[in-house]
Amino acid sequence: MELLGSLLLAAFPLALQTPSNESQPAPWLVIPQPKSLAYMDGEFCPQEGLAVRFDARVQWEAEFLAERLREFTGFPVPTVREELRILYPQEIHLEVLDSESNPTQYQLLAHPERIHVAAPGTAGVWSGIQTLLQVWPTEPQACLRACLVTDEPRFAWRGLHLDVGRHWFAKDDILSLLDWMAVHKLNVFHWHLTEDQGWRLEIKKYPKLTSVGAYRASTPPYGDRRGSDGERYGGFYTQAEVREIVRYAAQRHITVVPEIDMPGHMAAAIAAYPELGNDDIPDYDPQVQTHWGVKPYTLSPKEETFAWIDDVFEEVCDLFPSTYVHVGGDEAPKGQWKQSAFAQSVMQREHLHNEDELQAYFLGRVSKLLEKRGRKMLGWDEIREGGLAPGATVMVWRGWNHAVAAAQAGHDVIMAPTSHTYFDYYQADPKTELTRGDEYECIGGFLPLEKVYAFEPIPKELLGSEAAQRILGCQGQLWTEYVKTWDKLEYLAWPRVCALAEVAWTQPTKRDWNSFQQRLRPMLARLQAAGVRTFDPFAEPEPAVPAGQD
Repeated sequence: MELLGSLLLAAFPLALQTPSNESQPAPWLVIPQPKSLAYMDGEFCPQEGLAVRFDARVQWEAEFLAERLREFTGFPVPTVREELRILYPQEIHLEVLDSESNPTQYQLLAHPERIHVAAPGTAGVWSGIQTLLQVWPTEPQACLRACLVTDEPRFAWRGLHLDVGRHWFAKDDILSLLDWMAVHKLNVFHWHLTEDQGWRLEIKKYPKLTSVGAYRASTPPYGDRRGSDGERYGGFYTQAEVREIVRYAAQRHITVVPEIDMPGHMAAAIAAYPELGNDDIPDYDPQVQTHWGVKPYTLSPKEETFAWIDDVFEEVCDLFPSTYVHVGGDEAPKGQWKQSAFAQSVMQREHLHNEDELQAYFLGRVSKLLEKRGRKMLGWDEIREGGLAPGATVMVWRGWNHAVAAAQAGHDVIMAPTSHTYFDYYQADPKTELTRGDEYECIGGFLPLEKVYAFEPIPKELLGSEAAQRILGCQGQLWTEYVKTWDKLEYLAWPRVCALAEVAWTQPTKRDWNSFQQRLRPMLARLQAAGVRTFDPFAEPEPAVPAGQD
């Protein structure tokens, strides 16, 4: 990238310097913080006649940028392919370089006469566009401070997880979330589509997965975890809706990774097709679950079950082009396998010593079903129990020792620990939040913004070792047992997602809590202006107990 910077500056021979003139435009307040940002003399003042010149490989990105600029400026912003000799008074040039460098890096030069975004790949150009849009002047006659940005992500996996199994959310809400992920340079949407309490993905070969499995008889109300509201609840995404979401995400350089959780968290699927479960045990009566928590129903290790999984994967892999398919593997109770004569016979046949090894056998079979389709298996860290399939990637949510052990054993790791990335936890004192009403109830825990920002994804035991390269990145988790509405989901997500985005993108030496707070204020204002509900970390905390009372 140093060579690219030299080339850009050669085209615009101005000395880089930090201006001392107090009348200079405002600094570039960007989240996540770029790798390098150097100011120049002068400013870029948008005027009518501005156009976007683009490499043919980023035509959609150019049109996206031009449309946003029209919204900001109020005047037309045409787009033109870079080889056409049409001259405009002002230009933003989007260039894809013929280079074998990291395609996610970019440089952005804002010069008083023009703006140039250059990158070795389309993803880098897209990131440069997002940086530019964050700092674009929105006030009439406002100008943009001249600057050179050199930037690239720290981690390849910069994700956000959404659980739609517990509560279903509309397609347009998910599209909005993808928009805000793109603003923050997040590039993986982990979509948790199946649960004990609801199966949310249309599978054409097995229609009862949605006609039966997508609906439960009731849901616990806020404030009464063992209670029941008595109202039938459910919903699912058609394959047409899924294709639209995947396409929308791909345009924004976001990969959608589906999760089909197994062998546990499968009560809804087993309720739809009881033969998939351990139907030789006493009192077998699978139902779509109406309460939260770990449930006993697990898939049986039958050949018929593996054939069903193979059929489901056929449709899943057609819908989702991602390299990874997440298979869950977490919180799978072994009680039904202990009771099942058939499950025990499989253990005997396969010379397995315990039910943990049976789960490893089960997931090993699942991994092969994905491998034959050219996909990779990803699962929560319980997939290590009993042995881990070669090539499997581990998503760590429990103790960090699982990340260390998996990486040292040669497995790729994605960090998603409860300690720093579970955004269904309270972000203010729980007692304070609950004085505002039962609807502020969370699953538990306390994860304030500053702790999210302090997250270091590489375990200290791996620092300086080759195994550290196995840490692909990190992601935030939005579990939804206690999230019934989209505005509550937004309230829990923002601004913690902003902090997580900087952790995933920015090198530790460039992260600074005070600077982040300064840059967060305009981002919060932007979110709120767009109608996004956010928690306000700058508000004075409300007392947990009214004044004058003990």
